[in-house]
Amino acid sequence: MKINVYYGGRGLLDDPTLYVLNKMEDVLKELRVKVERYNIYEHKNEIATLPQTFKDADGIILATTVEWLGIGGYMQQFLDACWLYGDKEKIGQLYMQPIVMSTTYGEREGELTLSNAWEILGGQPCPGLCGYVEDLVTFEVNAEYTLIIEKKAENLYRMISQKMKSLPSSNQAVKQSVLRTQQMNLTPQESEQLSKYVSNDSYVKQQKEDIEELASMFKDMMGKTANEEREPFVKDFESHFVAQDDFVAAYSITIEGYKNPLYISVRDDKLEVHYGQMEDIDVYAKLSIDVMQSIVDGRMTFQRAFMTGEMTAKGNFKTLRMLDQVFLF
Repeated sequence: MKINVYYGGRGLLDDPTLYVLNKMEDVLKELRVKVERYNIYEHKNEIATLPQTFKDADGIILATTVEWLGIGGYMQQFLDACWLYGDKEKIGQLYMQPIVMSTTYGEREGELTLSNAWEILGGQPCPGLCGYVEDLVTFEVNAEYTLIIEKKAENLYRMISQKMKSLPSSNQAVKQSVLRTQQMNLTPQESEQLSKYVSNDSYVKQQKEDIEELASMFKDMMGKTANEEREPFVKDFESHFVAQDDFVAAYSITIEGYKNPLYISVRDDKLEVHYGQMEDIDVYAKLSIDVMQSIVDGRMTFQRAFMTGEMTAKGNFKTLRMLDQVFLF
């Protein structure tokens, strides 16, 4: 038989939980049980991988100390890792005994939290041990307390060896009907690999940087597309502009279906193109969006559109004819 111990305290010399664990381990070893302890604080950068150590265990002990409130951060992270990355099939076969000692208030609540968590995970909790310790020396020399601790270790051994069952719990019903946490359907091998990635800080950091870079790139692309949709044809005129010496003109082209006209200002080698109402216009023109698309696609010229009546215009006609020279589509 093998039993793993997961200790969620801080490893302080006067931690009563460590004394209880040492006594229980002595009893279990006398019963020829292989005991392996994992101090979670020593694995704080790889807590996500700890559920993979369940593989060859028959049972586990979850032990922690209540120093002010709750089961402590290390133990909570460990339980989160079990929920996210643990092999639920293996967890369902594991007996778990909670051990919670406190130097303040809350040892019973802590024991109940561990038992409830293990049931929700699908495992089989065993009767645990909890207690309040005001003075560690007095606690250690009390023979009755030592006997209680030893009996708890024997009970755990008995439950595992006899594969004792317990009555159904409402925690499992709650898990099925209420909990809505989205979980990925991963094989045990995939869960193990994922937990290793999650615990690798450099890998996670690189992934975050890659995601931020991709998000920024797509944001720029979407912003560019949105601008082009808001101001159609602007890029077409800018990319096909041919500068003319000593030529200055301002055009206002109304495209059917658009609220504001397209304003084009040419001043020698300088070009300004945008939508809006402007003053001092040399040529006013009006056409449909299909005709404008044909012009920028190179299938029609401004001169031809005007001559066929597909574009109307007023103003300086010499300046109008210059459109086909200033913009070579």
